[in-house]
Amino acid sequence: MSGVPDAASTASSQDVLRRLTVLAGPTAVGKGTVSAFVRERYPQVWLSVSATTRPPRPGEVDGVHYRFVDDATFDAMVAAGEMLEWAVVHGRHRYGTPRGPVEQALREGRAALLEIDLQGARQVRATMPEARFVFLAPPSWDELVRRLVGRGTETEAERERRLTTAREELAAESEFDVTIVNDDVARASAALVREMGLAV
Repeated sequence: MSGVPDAASTASSQDVLRRLTVLAGPTAVGKGTVSAFVRERYPQVWLSVSATTRPPRPGEVDGVHYRFVDDATFDAMVAAGEMLEWAVVHGRHRYGTPRGPVEQALREGRAALLEIDLQGARQVRATMPEARFVFLAPPSWDELVRRLVGRGTETEAERERRLTTAREELAAESEFDVTIVNDDVARASAALVREMGLAV
């Protein structure tokens, strides 16, 4: 045996990965809001729940918005190869995508959505280039700043860190397959689901 996959198995693998869509964009652009809207309105979409070492914000539910873990647990998941991707975000907390649930959803033939940061999207592209990569953009820089300040969940120092990161993230838009402007959550969510190849 040559060890080279035949055309049928390669095509099948690519078809599976095409059911994976990666959503990324700058901080405060509304990735979480769009993902929550998709979760509520489009039950045919399987949405990955990221693990993070940051504490929950008001209203966030463990296992729904994020899987909140301590540093030791996160370390153990990384060491065991259980993370599809992970990164330190804004120089402080770690975020990552548990590998098992994503692979299970794809094996089941479900349209899967990862809502992650830019570093994570780059890691997924390196291992799963056939996936669909969607950049969620703000209508303008001023609107992005307004959303971040209006959220009221970060200190001024944290906001400055996030805005610095956001400038870098916005510059990466060309790395993605398509851009969706989040000027309206319902419209952006519908556009995202269409990009996933699903009827709206």
